Amino acid sequence: MRKGIMFLAVLLILSACSRSQPQVIVITATFPSAPLPGVTSEVIQQNPGFVPMPTASLPPLNLSPVPEVVAFAPTPDPTRPVTDASVARQYVVQPGDTLTGIAAAYGVSMSELLSFNQLVDPNVLEVGQIIILPEPPEQQTSAFKILPDGRLVRGPGSAQFDVLAYVAQMPGYIRTAFDTMDDELVSAGEIVRRVSLYFSVDARVLLALLEFRAGWLSNPAPREDLRQYPLGVAEYPPGTERTGLYRQLSWAANELNRGYYGWKIGSLTTVEFGEGLRFLYAPTLNAGTVAVQRFFSLTDDLNAWMQNVGQNGFYRTYYAYFGDPFAGAFEPLVPFDLQQPLLTLPFPSGQTWFYTGGPHGGWGAGSAWAAIDFAPPDEPRGACYVSDNYATAVAPGVIARSDDGAVLLDLDGDGDESTGWTILYLHMAREGRVAQGTLVQTGDPIGRPSCEGGFSNATHMHIARRYNGEWIPAYCNDCNPSNPRPQFVMSGWAVVGFANQEYQGYMTRNGERRDALQGRLSTDNNVSW
Repeated sequence: MRKGIMFLAVLLILSACSRSQPQVIVITATFPSAPLPGVTSEVIQQNPGFVPMPTASLPPLNLSPVPEVVAFAPTPDPTRPVTDASVARQYVVQPGDTLTGIAAAYGVSMSELLSFNQLVDPNVLEVGQIIILPEPPEQQTSAFKILPDGRLVRGPGSAQFDVLAYVAQMPGYIRTAFDTMDDELVSAGEIVRRVSLYFSVDARVLLALLEFRAGWLSNPAPREDLRQYPLGVAEYPPGTERTGLYRQLSWAANELNRGYYGWKIGSLTTVEFGEGLRFLYAPTLNAGTVAVQRFFSLTDDLNAWMQNVGQNGFYRTYYAYFGDPFAGAFEPLVPFDLQQPLLTLPFPSGQTWFYTGGPHGGWGAGSAWAAIDFAPPDEPRGACYVSDNYATAVAPGVIARSDDGAVLLDLDGDGDESTGWTILYLHMAREGRVAQGTLVQTGDPIGRPSCEGGFSNATHMHIARRYNGEWIPAYCNDCNPSNPRPQFVMSGWAVVGFANQEYQGYMTRNGERRDALQGRLSTDNNVSW
């Protein structure tokens, strides 16, 4: 007998609407005579580059009616190991472990670990201490598939979706909304576009979430709380303010990534609600669906969550605005036998740089721990400065993007960062940064390390890999055997990470070892080629 939560399949068909394509509304730089909500003359004077979108009378949206019958297995499923509930589950604390990392790795809450192990202080662990892990639950989540992997990740085909043109056709608040991003006033459409690029999450998922949670695509005047917190979270984690569209979307994209990579290449197996309610993710689910299921579990109670992850929940909204998510989706994103191309270290041969950061998030902590860090060999002159030394191309390719401190090196040369192998360089200073569209050869300059772009409290270079838009972990301790990922290797130096310990690890080559250490006072982190 199959175990699991049974969901009602009551299907509601959207009312008939025009099937003609919506008229494209051309927005000019002329400001409307009537002030837009929140856009004062002072705002316009202080931000001369900001052009608010005037409200226009639009034809009916070209919404797609949800079909009565949905394919139940529309995307291939990798074989997943079966969890044996009869085996005692425990973890032996290693140097550098934190209870937060252990809880995240095994899909349990901090409160549950504290209670289960009768721990008083979550910050006090001893090497060798045994942490007892709760037995996995027996009940499973819904097996209904919401999104294929290729519609969650900003993968092949995502670049053809024009975010700004789509937003310009919407009658809702998203057309007139704006928010500050890195001290710059930015339109809502541009924020969606940038968050999609940075986190490598498809923009259509973010737009569908904004509509599903707050009606931003359809409603020109949502409530004030839905303007400030359109995705329904004021603080996450506690103490971290999430006011405004940029913070809301950044949080959402990072948490979607956390669920996606936790299921696909990690050990995420369960979802938890209040009062100890836990469920196994159905083993037939794909990573894109688990990402959405986990996302809604962060804000919903069990009853709301059951509705939202069923056919008449988020899936219905996505289908209405963007059509069948499984139609034409690129699958699988990453082939089983993926091999990394030959790469050199990202700085000139003969120079010695400092290996300062082991595996951590490519963009945000949720993105597969795809990145590592190097600091340049400058004479120290404060924490943040523009280095005199250049990061260099690890392989031949074309620069697909160069902005906001980031440079994307596209190794297949098509200029589309959502296809094939791409290399992200982050914290590259504006001055001296290679331009978009430039063809480069191995060793050509990319840019000078700084603190620009993302978050950085000291000058360094952050470098990460992606394939078809999916972040590839630098070292995969817990990879499912059916989803192996190639180790990050540059000039023969192979990256090794420590389980559950972000930023920790070492590089090894021919028996030599270089540890990921902050600072320049030890030779243990000196790397050259």
